[in-house]
Amino acid sequence: MATVTLVTQGRQKKRTTPKHHRFTLALPYLIPAVVLYGWFLLYPMLDAVRLSFFEWSGFRTEQPSFVGIDNYITLFTQDAVFWTAFRNSVLWVIASLVIPTGIALLLALGLNRKMIGRNLMRAVFYIPAVFASITVAAMWRWIYNPTLGFVNQALTSVGLGEWTQSWLGDPQFALASIFIANIWQAVGFSMVLFLAGLQTVPVELVEAAKLDGANAWQRFRAVTVPALRPTTVVVVILTIINSLKVFDLVVGMTGGGPAQSTQVLALWSYTQSFTNHQFGMGGAVATVLLIVTLALVIPYMAWSMKGEDR
Repeated sequence: MATVTLVTQGRQKKRTTPKHHRFTLALPYLIPAVVLYGWFLLYPMLDAVRLSFFEWSGFRTEQPSFVGIDNYITLFTQDAVFWTAFRNSVLWVIASLVIPTGIALLLALGLNRKMIGRNLMRAVFYIPAVFASITVAAMWRWIYNPTLGFVNQALTSVGLGEWTQSWLGDPQFALASIFIANIWQAVGFSMVLFLAGLQTVPVELVEAAKLDGANAWQRFRAVTVPALRPTTVVVVILTIINSLKVFDLVVGMTGGGPAQSTQVLALWSYTQSFTNHQFGMGGAVATVLLIVTLALVIPYMAWSMKGEDR
């Protein structure tokens, strides 16, 4: 019995010892990544927060002067463009969580079935996600061209010429027109994530639900949705982050116009810093963007993790 006990304790020690040293063993491999992350991501982010308390034109000949929270006071009380950008960013997040995500889920459910040309269709819907956003912007600028663009030409050819618009030149339609281009590009990536999640749905649970007489909607709600929960968390978080930092599409299609109607927080931060040479104001906008992102992502992650623990 003593021998058996010693052997058992030895086995337990062999099993538990590596777990305590995993972090130590992994540390040499983590250090280069942590250094690069800190230098190229964390430091610029913290420096932008620091600059938000200074007034600086960005030129080396001028030293930054500390102004405290004056930049934030000016931003919230005198900068009308900031509130336009803030509203557009919030609308963009809400619309992105509903429209592209919903379309991506429907496409994933449809293309998860056995059908002829399924892989080809998956590739067709995913290809736009591979394109650079500035390339997508140039493509859709041509599509929206008032005279030679596909949209107005198509409307005219079917007898709806009175519906033709200067899609990117009208403040009423410009933001929605850019968002349509975003839908075209963003759907494919979320679709692939949902397709990967659908592969984890237990087939035996689906079959058991069928035997119990559950229809397609009941099987989707009771079996598929719970199994897709981890994938949905990832899709929602990535959608929120990508929506708040949207930049290339707006720059490439309207530059924030017409009349600042398509401004978003990321672009307004860049404009204040590199166009208006007000790096303090640009840092303040970037800080607000960071706070909004954390305020949306962290509570959602906490809620989703709490749901997994139940």
